[in-house]
Amino acid sequence: MTVKALKLLLVSTPIGFLGSGQGGGVELTLISLVKGLLELGHEVVLIAPNGSELPKECEGVEIRYVSGFDQPSWQHQDYGSPVIIPANGVLPMLWEKALDVGKEDFDAILNFGYDWLPLWLTPHVEPRLFHLISMGAVSKVIKDQIMKLSKTQHSRLAFHTHVQASDYELSDTPTVVGNGFDLNQYKFQSKSDGPLGWAGRVAPEKGLEDAVAVAAHFDDTLLVWGLIEDENYARTIEESYPPGTIDWRGFLKTNEFQDQLGKCRALINTPKWNEAYGNVVVEALACGVPVVAYKRGGPGELIQSGSTGWLVAPDDLDALISATYRVNEIDRLKCRNWAIDSASSKGFAKRITSWVQKDIME
Repeated sequence: MTVKALKLLLVSTPIGFLGSGQGGGVELTLISLVKGLLELGHEVVLIAPNGSELPKECEGVEIRYVSGFDQPSWQHQDYGSPVIIPANGVLPMLWEKALDVGKEDFDAILNFGYDWLPLWLTPHVEPRLFHLISMGAVSKVIKDQIMKLSKTQHSRLAFHTHVQASDYELSDTPTVVGNGFDLNQYKFQSKSDGPLGWAGRVAPEKGLEDAVAVAAHFDDTLLVWGLIEDENYARTIEESYPPGTIDWRGFLKTNEFQDQLGKCRALINTPKWNEAYGNVVVEALACGVPVVAYKRGGPGELIQSGSTGWLVAPDDLDALISATYRVNEIDRLKCRNWAIDSASSKGFAKRITSWVQKDIME
């Protein structure tokens, strides 16, 4: 299908400003998509919280800012928790602005926030709202809303992986668009004798403790990148192992992060929940770094076990250690080539625009 140039309004996550790291993988996904859309000749306007910044490669994108308090993250709430919107919250501000700006003859509004409000709005407003669902079913109220929307406007929903989509009882076959990255920012490194690495938000659902146990088994230091969301969790892990087992690197910009990550002999990926995709998995592969991971969620759909890394049964620490012994069997160039073939920002943008265009034409 030929895709005409589209005028798209993107609505950012209500959790932190772009560049803060608080939005986790959603930030990287959104920025990668913007780059891909611009490369394909589409027009993009972004609604985002105050303080948000796009990299220089996204120059020309207009950002319309809103103020307000961050929305509570659903990862840190119980499955049955109700919707809570803080007084002066940024979430309704984002959507008040989006619906107002959306009157300016946009083809579609793309939502990147995992929350109830934009999903509920979809059948009640004139602008076409599309939702790239960024997580598995961690909230009953959101799951119910997605299932309800699937019955009436299924084509407005898209998912990163099939395993993520399977968390929801959808009325039809899901639209799966994967993800994409500006691979020019990731340098292939052919050496394989560096340290072990782990990357992600430092929070219990990410399973950092298992990766640290692997490093301790090898009497190695684990390089850890990411925003520490749960200080007590991080401190408990650190105190459970000899000093120096963890080297905290913090949340870094892509250029610095990929340079350090590329020197690792392997990335250890240990999700304790159904990851929607696994951005750090692809970032590692793009640098030529094989990934040893639990076969759970998105990473289990991305990694080709025996070719770009090793997949083991979820929570099987012994298997994780055994697989780490075998990382030198992986051809690092195959890792890089998989990223080029499957996860470029341009390819991702093509999948997104095809999804939107198909709905517009129906």
